[in-house]
Amino acid sequence: MEIEGNPPAAVMYEAFRADPAKHPLKTPSGKIEIFSEKVAGFGHDDCPGYPVWREPAEWLGAVGKYPLHMLSDQPDRRLHSQLDPSPWSAAGKIQGRQPVSMHPDDAAARGLTDGSVVRVFNDRGACLAGLRVTADVRHGVVRLSTGAWFDPDPVPGRPERHGNPNVLTLDIGASSLSQGCIAQTCLVDIEAWREPAPLVTAHDLPEFVAR
Repeated sequence: MEIEGNPPAAVMYEAFRADPAKHPLKTPSGKIEIFSEKVAGFGHDDCPGYPVWREPAEWLGAVGKYPLHMLSDQPDRRLHSQLDPSPWSAAGKIQGRQPVSMHPDDAAARGLTDGSVVRVFNDRGACLAGLRVTADVRHGVVRLSTGAWFDPDPVPGRPERHGNPNVLTLDIGASSLSQGCIAQTCLVDIEAWREPAPLVTAHDLPEFVAR
């Protein structure tokens, strides 16, 4: 449907659909390809050259020790980690930490309250985050956006203090071909942090010494 005064809606591959021979695509055959001879020729076990579903390394369909699927998406108050020290980014944090969003049922089952500091953890590591209880995420899923500047505790074994999800995610590529990020396929659990919350020092300026 076109609205008067607006440009016509774009049609995907319009010229190709009208005349495939005259307007071929930039593929070996000039057509839409479901199978790629080139990709298949690489011989990767996890990339056969045609679309296929493969079970992720960690996901809710195969829950084991950790029952929550953590999504580490892009933040809504900065670009990746850029401008993290800005007032706009800081205003969205909870007790100075990146918020982790959790469904009310999951929070209640763990005795967690909105606005508290929690420990997000798995076998790879742990971080502290501010809890945001919301029905905007589904049961069994938590959201901890990327980009909080890394702030490790100087005491070995204690959690990262700012809510950086990189201490939790798997450090492997999405496939042998793409080596893309698989940060949204990660299982964790969350518990209350019962100690005084440590100071976040990620944005502290370095100390300069006189020559």
